[in-house]
Amino acid sequence: MAQTYKRLGAITSSGVIGTADILYTCNVTAAIASTIAICNAASTSATYRICVSTTTAFPTGNGTTTGTNYYTGYLAFGGTVNANDTVFLTVGTTLDLTNKYLLVSASAATVAFSVSGVEIS
Repeated sequence: MAQTYKRLGAITSSGVIGTADILYTCNVTAAIASTIAICNAASTSATYRICVSTTTAFPTGNGTTTGTNYYTGYLAFGGTVNANDTVFLTVGTTLDLTNKYLLVSASAATVAFSVSGVEIS
């Protein structure tokens, strides 16, 4: 199997928390998202969410905040990136043709996401 190490994707948030922005789509046998950088270029802090999903929407579980599936797929929920700062998350999460979407959202359009890792084909 061939392995290609690279930046898998980069995107600036739409600025609406809970609205999915697709950071990366796995179209190979498998991919490992190694490190995610979250950069806030604003003078105020922002919150963010990151998840792996089988669809292009954030998981909602069974409709209640106490349900066992409510946080299914989330890697970060309600994380904070300070003003004019960058957060690096070393996640090492695996994506494949089933769980193929790495989704992000942030509370401000000044937040940019970048992910690096390896594609396996």
